[in-house]
Amino acid sequence: MRVAVIGAGIVGVTTAHELAAQGQEVTVYERRGGVATETSFANAGVVAPGYVTPWAAPGMPLKVLAQLFARDAAVRFVGLSALRELPWMWRYLRACRTKAYVPNRTAMQCLAHYSRERLDELAARLELDYEQRRGYMVLLRRPADLQRASAGLRLLAELGVKHDVLDEAGCRQFEPALSPTAHVHAAIRLPDDGVGNCRAFAHQLKNEAQRLGAQFAFDTEVRRMRGGSKPAVELADGQRIGFDHVVVCAGVEANRLLAPHGLSLPLAPVYGYSITAPLREHDGGPDMGPRSALMDEKYKVAISRLGQRVRVAGSAEIGGRLDDLRRAPLATLYRVLDEWFPGAASMREVQQWKGARPMLPDGPPVIGACRVPGIWLNLGHGSSGWALACGSARLVADAMLGRPPAIDVQGLTPARLHR
Repeated sequence: MRVAVIGAGIVGVTTAHELAAQGQEVTVYERRGGVATETSFANAGVVAPGYVTPWAAPGMPLKVLAQLFARDAAVRFVGLSALRELPWMWRYLRACRTKAYVPNRTAMQCLAHYSRERLDELAARLELDYEQRRGYMVLLRRPADLQRASAGLRLLAELGVKHDVLDEAGCRQFEPALSPTAHVHAAIRLPDDGVGNCRAFAHQLKNEAQRLGAQFAFDTEVRRMRGGSKPAVELADGQRIGFDHVVVCAGVEANRLLAPHGLSLPLAPVYGYSITAPLREHDGGPDMGPRSALMDEKYKVAISRLGQRVRVAGSAEIGGRLDDLRRAPLATLYRVLDEWFPGAASMREVQQWKGARPMLPDGPPVIGACRVPGIWLNLGHGSSGWALACGSARLVADAMLGRPPAIDVQGLTPARLHR
């Protein structure tokens, strides 16, 4: 079969590889000059299935309102432009009900665990090196934070996720470079989770997909697509190319392609930020950076080690523009890094980044065939695209080739958004 994949972020690249590995003739269309140049470019890199949950959860709206005007708010609304997302926010509020949250959480975590299995299998079989490290620790500053985490700890136990609750001494044993002046009451450590460079993985998997015969057309924008008995893509230069199937992995740009077919997904760009800097060199001694990945639970900010660099990522910004790097969320990232690992990085060489996470209001992505014959969706992974990509890609490939899915996909299909 001839298959077109639209989009070469981490979701598009993993999808292309899965299809090429199954002997399909794959062409990937990407409007940018390479793979993983947008949302996948500088994300936190954390792969922690136990902490992949819907943003739409009971109690979340009140938490957001409580810190609405705080300087270090994890969720921010930017000006009148945020009003464009009011329909999305309404659906989000409805998804925060327990009746909706529980099945959405189950679907996401099942996919996350399956995706990590696929990621580990690919990395081992293909001998990929993407700066991966095991170990993920959630830092809790106060006793009240540990108490609030009790429901999450019960869930981890129910799911069989290996974890430990550490006191301050235990935290410093696993992360000895933590600042001696920074107080941490406790931490939740997940030894089987970890961190890896999403962009490096995407580049290596792209090379493997090409070895299997996949073609990548960069700097090539798909203007529109056609479904039905003769699926096709029409490029910006007027070319129309026929395929047997078209898979849309275009993130927040997907609705532009789907709208002419009477399809509209409740996708919103929720912007996230990161800063990345090289770790300082120390003659003969260990550097002062993290060993793996941590999450500051208070600010919802991740600190990740990627080789000899440290990356700090967080914030959820609704409204605004991709090219507008705002001071407040960046200041929070610098502050968190300085509190936990002061002087660890060379800030003269820092890279600042902002990306648009393609988020659906209820949490899980949409994976599978849509109502238009010949068109498939692999969209809406939000801030968990790296953690969910390998599993999502395999599910699409299995469905297209008529194979039974390895996990329950009822909560992941496009049909759920039209009930």
